[in-house]
Amino acid sequence: MGTRIFRDTSTLNLDPKNSASRLSALIAKGPADFQLLLVVIIFVVFGLLMVFSASWDYSLIWYDDAMYQFYRQVLWMAIGIIGATVISFLDYHTWRTFSIGAMIFTIIMLILVLFGKQTGRTVFQGSIQPSELAKVVSVIYLSVWMHSKRDQIHDIQWGIIPLGVIIGFICGLIFLQPDNSAALTVFMLGGLIFFLGGGDMKQIITLLILAIIVIAVMVNVSSTGQTRILEFINGLQDLTKASDHVTFSYRAIINGGWFGVGIGLATTKLIGLPFAPTDSIFAVIAEELGLVGAAFTVALYGILVWRGIRIAFKAPDMLGSLLAGGLTLWIGAEALINILVMVGLLPFAGNALPFISYGGSSLLSTFLAIGILQSVARQIQPQAQNEEWRSLGASIDLRGRNRRRSLSRTSRP
Repeated sequence: MGTRIFRDTSTLNLDPKNSASRLSALIAKGPADFQLLLVVIIFVVFGLLMVFSASWDYSLIWYDDAMYQFYRQVLWMAIGIIGATVISFLDYHTWRTFSIGAMIFTIIMLILVLFGKQTGRTVFQGSIQPSELAKVVSVIYLSVWMHSKRDQIHDIQWGIIPLGVIIGFICGLIFLQPDNSAALTVFMLGGLIFFLGGGDMKQIITLLILAIIVIAVMVNVSSTGQTRILEFINGLQDLTKASDHVTFSYRAIINGGWFGVGIGLATTKLIGLPFAPTDSIFAVIAEELGLVGAAFTVALYGILVWRGIRIAFKAPDMLGSLLAGGLTLWIGAEALINILVMVGLLPFAGNALPFISYGGSSLLSTFLAIGILQSVARQIQPQAQNEEWRSLGASIDLRGRNRRRSLSRTSRP
């Protein structure tokens, strides 16, 4: 058996006066996941390059400075890297203490948005978009909540009902901004965490039915949602009737061909592609780097999701598995939705492309997720076993088989 790296801070008997011991117990001492780190480094370089290419015209027109958005992205990127590095060295079990405070802060930010309509969906003069923060904080809070209620999760009074109240309140605040896509994303993440945490199948089916009803209601009461659904259906039937967003995206993809027109040489971003530095940046990638560059981008997200799921499989306990699995699938879902929208396979949702789209809130949230993933990775014990999932009768076992051989049959020697 290898050296034990992980230590649960709730069971340590430490001298309260010994601050050095308390600090040591909160530090994850294992190695980081090198493959995940390498992918993030590639994303950082690639993301800055594409933001520079996609934003110079927009920045010049609106801010009279072609480098304005690029410089801001560099600033937020640096803050995100520093934050992720610090978080990666913290024991992820400390989120059992910080999750409530993080959720309260997020709720306050969401309420401030409702009293500051002049800044749209942001606060502090457009510096922070709370709905982006709500996505990652919801995963953290619900993972901690599911872990704390793991012995009662099959009871409907402690399972789907309180979960619905928590998610409903957050989604309601986001929906009132309005930010339909973020509200649906949080709702989806809540159901995902409940499923990964071993929720009862009957409750999961009930949650799916409820999700369909909620989505239908949100679309019917939102004029923006109705317009986007109608444009999506029309675009599927006749491409000439698709929204400008999809039409210009297709034009960019066609112009790019297999190998693209070259970095900085795209023209679609100059003649009408909506939100080129943010929501539509994948179309800029497809035009400047071609289908090869677009496939490279998709492959990077695939590798990131693979490494995140591997970390979830090997996590020391249920909390680590929920955090790693939930955050990984959130990043993957954000990327998938953005890309599918760009190729006309989903209605316009407004989701950012993680690590690449311009935007400080999205960038910081993504780096927060990466920091927690590395924190879980640092505490993985190669030969340790965890029976926590089996005792819960979880509907999905994130622990996997740990590459161990099954028991020999009687016919084997």
